[in-house]
Amino acid sequence: MSKLSVVVTVYNEEENILPLVEQITAVLKGMDYEIIYVDDGSRDRTVEKIRSIPDPRLHLIVFKKNYGQSSALAAGIDYATGDFIVTMDGDLQNDPSDIPGMIRVAEEGDFDMVTGVRINRKDDFFIRKIPSFLANRIIMRATGVRIKDNGCALKVFRSDLAKSLGLYGEMHRFIAVLAALEGARITQVDVQHHPRIHGRSKYGLSRTLKVISDLLLLTFNKKYLQRPMHFFGKWGFLVLLAGIIINIYMLILKIEGHDIWGKPLLLLGILLVIAGFQLITTGIIAELQMRTYFESQNKKPYRIRNIFRGGRQA
Repeated sequence: MSKLSVVVTVYNEEENILPLVEQITAVLKGMDYEIIYVDDGSRDRTVEKIRSIPDPRLHLIVFKKNYGQSSALAAGIDYATGDFIVTMDGDLQNDPSDIPGMIRVAEEGDFDMVTGVRINRKDDFFIRKIPSFLANRIIMRATGVRIKDNGCALKVFRSDLAKSLGLYGEMHRFIAVLAALEGARITQVDVQHHPRIHGRSKYGLSRTLKVISDLLLLTFNKKYLQRPMHFFGKWGFLVLLAGIIINIYMLILKIEGHDIWGKPLLLLGILLVIAGFQLITTGIIAELQMRTYFESQNKKPYRIRNIFRGGRQA
């Protein structure tokens, strides 16, 4: 039987600790599991509540300060020892009863990741639902990874995938995209969602700019991580060509006797030539850095799922 590691990230959730632990232990009764709580610098009695629960399968990681959900998830995943790692929020909005079914889907379908899709979502329509809907659409269009609900924290991973995701910054919102970059087989299942009863939501419209910034980074990584020169070189040559054409035109005007010094078009042409060379140079430097990244750590620019020898899996 596979061992499960349930990673729960919390920040000021003291009233939700006991009910959630009781729900998880009831649902996973008879299974081999551990619960890993990661406290992201709570200022209430969250840590005290967790430490008061006498369960040897319950572990607690306490941060010195608030580092953010991505770092909290990364710490929990690093500490986890299970074959499957389950991530969920600690606000009682995710339902632990969905976990066994998601594990079965992962095992029977040989999926690397099963992500939840919140049906009948119990959140504010204008502040949470509409921005989330638009964000999911934009992420789908920009990355090509067709996940309906990137914001759902309830996910099941195979351990090797979870530990290779490299979570940092605000990347917890793009876990499915990161998994897709690793070549993971991903599926989606409908999960329950409950209204928040205790505490306050830590999310709001203020995260929009962060999401857009991270999306730009992920889109670049997905398309050009292993070939940055294809991005910087293409735009560099286009910008350089535009600058050269403008400068040739200005040279013709000069030969014809026109005064071109100080003209905005001349300055634009010079600027484009300089910018074009800078983009091309940046591409070359990025290519050298990528080679150093792979070769210095003996990393491979590919992922192998299985190897078969003589028709049998090695």
